[in-house]
Amino acid sequence: MAQDGDAVGLNRRSRSVTAGDQRAPNRAMLRAVGFTDQDFSKPIVAVANGQSDITPCNAGLGELSLAAAKSIRAAGAMPQTFGTITISDGISMGTEGMKCSLVSREVIADSIETVCRGQSHDGLIAVGGCDKNMPGAMIAIARLNIPAIFVYGGTIKPGRHDGNDLTIVSVFEAVGEYGSGRISRDDFLEVERKACPGKGSCGGMYTANTMSSAIEAMGMSLPYSSTMAAEDQEKADSAMQSGETLVELVRNDLKPRDIMTKKAFENAISIVMATGGSTNAVLHLLAIAHATGVALELDDFESIRARVPHLCDLKPSGRYVATDLHQVGGIPLLMKMLLDAGVLHGDCMTVTGKTISENLKDVSGTPPAGQDVVRSWDKPLYPQGHLAILRGNLAPEGCVAKVSGLKSIRITGPARVFDSEEASMDAIMGDRIREGDVLVIRYEGPKGGPGMREMLSPTSAIIGKGLGDSVGLITDGRFSGGTYGLVVGHIAPEAQVGGAIALVEEGDSITIDAESGQVELHIDDAELERRRAAWSPPESKYPTGVLAKYAKLVGSASQGAVTD
Repeated sequence: MAQDGDAVGLNRRSRSVTAGDQRAPNRAMLRAVGFTDQDFSKPIVAVANGQSDITPCNAGLGELSLAAAKSIRAAGAMPQTFGTITISDGISMGTEGMKCSLVSREVIADSIETVCRGQSHDGLIAVGGCDKNMPGAMIAIARLNIPAIFVYGGTIKPGRHDGNDLTIVSVFEAVGEYGSGRISRDDFLEVERKACPGKGSCGGMYTANTMSSAIEAMGMSLPYSSTMAAEDQEKADSAMQSGETLVELVRNDLKPRDIMTKKAFENAISIVMATGGSTNAVLHLLAIAHATGVALELDDFESIRARVPHLCDLKPSGRYVATDLHQVGGIPLLMKMLLDAGVLHGDCMTVTGKTISENLKDVSGTPPAGQDVVRSWDKPLYPQGHLAILRGNLAPEGCVAKVSGLKSIRITGPARVFDSEEASMDAIMGDRIREGDVLVIRYEGPKGGPGMREMLSPTSAIIGKGLGDSVGLITDGRFSGGTYGLVVGHIAPEAQVGGAIALVEEGDSITIDAESGQVELHIDDAELERRRAAWSPPESKYPTGVLAKYAKLVGSASQGAVTD
């Protein structure tokens, strides 16, 4: 495998029939999977395939992997396909299984790295769909630093009911609506039946589409590929083109760290802000940057938020889905708008072998007339980005608030304290949460969960109950890309390590103020220290196994919740 500074093809030469008898066993095994004499001098590239019928997000990845492998072979390289895992966030949401979701990011990264290092692959194409597939693959790509490209499985098309587009989040919100008597049981069941009409990742600008867009903006996938529908022919065509492109990357020795620079990460963050993307992008981009060796910090998100407006009216806080964005120009349209406004780095290299500016040379930076999916630069949905980094005595290391679609971005209210997601759901569905309350959901952080579950069930139930503009929520857990409302996640330090969130008591006054960037517990320092002295961490529910290993290794959310 070509490492930093090594010549490309070093191991290809050692595999060739003229390299000496010591490689004969290597060649013998490869012959058994279809290699001939002339194939040993070709690049051998990995196709990491996330195919799974666990979730619609990954159900079509096998076909895309086959298409990519076919084009790799036609371009003069030898593909080797292997499988990697997925966890369906949507299916595990609100259950104990959701503890494994963020863990799967590390398992995916470790598995891809292990295979590619173990087999000395010359290049890597990773095909993924559900939320953690993408950051997991990108972490592996960054660690390996062999020529690589990412292929997104594509987005699901929207369901329809009663004249409205549906996504999986529609079902979560319908739980609260039905529970509060705002919709009938027949409507509730119709939403559930129609929300997911086929293959593809969740349709709004949720975590999967956010990360695919960020990866395209970073230059690690082909232009337009991040918003294509999974079931459309252009997605298969793009996978084949990606295979051809990977072979060129190998031949030209263009490596991920040549592309994934600090400027490239800033471009990715800018697109997340412009699209109204998921809070999870903060966690995942920090983790990918860590693997790349790029010094990315929480404050970088806040500085980019200040200069990049929110331009897209996309779900969960808006009206449209990713396929609507694709139809009006996709991520290249947004990138050209940002480039023209001077807030995108056009000199960044991409997997096409061209810079961002070269890729966008013939792309219009003016949103098409007659649509309102993408707003013009001078008439944005909001003048600043929607992901705010807050700090205060509740989160001295920082936390993340999503402020799009809100009437107010400030609340002061009494704390309603819950030591698990399940306890908070009981209170919400039991109508024990009132306007003005600030929910505190703790011991759901990276170590405390363990696994940093997403709080989509509580936040969707709050929306469904009609309390989205009048209730605040803070947690050391995460939020789904489908979450909106006055919610603050990734509180760090987390409760399990003695962060201040562990010391909050029922009825304490808490302020969330996204405008001033503060999240504060209104008690004096002496009382806070008295509580800290009396606190001790709860015992883990998972003394052995993958969750125990994860809890032992994982770091703070403020640094991406990485395990290395």
